[in-house]
Amino acid sequence: MATHHALFMNIEQFRTYCLSKPGASEDFPFDETTLCFRVAGKIFAITDLQAERLSVNLKCEPAYALELRERYDEVQPGWHMNKKHWNTVDFEGSIGAPLLRALIDHSYEQVVRTLSRAQRQALQNEK
Repeated sequence: MATHHALFMNIEQFRTYCLSKPGASEDFPFDETTLCFRVAGKIFAITDLQAERLSVNLKCEPAYALELRERYDEVQPGWHMNKKHWNTVDFEGSIGAPLLRALIDHSYEQVVRTLSRAQRQALQNEK
């Protein structure tokens, strides 16, 4: 199956985008295939590098999470996560890179909102 590099995102593009966020870091806290992206130590994206289909768990405002699930087959309640606050997004469906970047941004912002003022200020200084 051909990939549309301009329209869709592969794992390297996803990783690069997540790490471009101020204060972002990555680690494998659970096992050697579950890659987590964090800001100030808090997870905003999780993906399994060995999964048959590339997908990512992203934090989401609850009402928006429900709206996305209704609109896109590729957005499901967060697998192994709090389903009120997390969605699992299938990269290999029809969701293109612009929407995926927007959902990553939203997840990152959801986490940043929970940080202390000092932590948020430190992130502002990194931009």
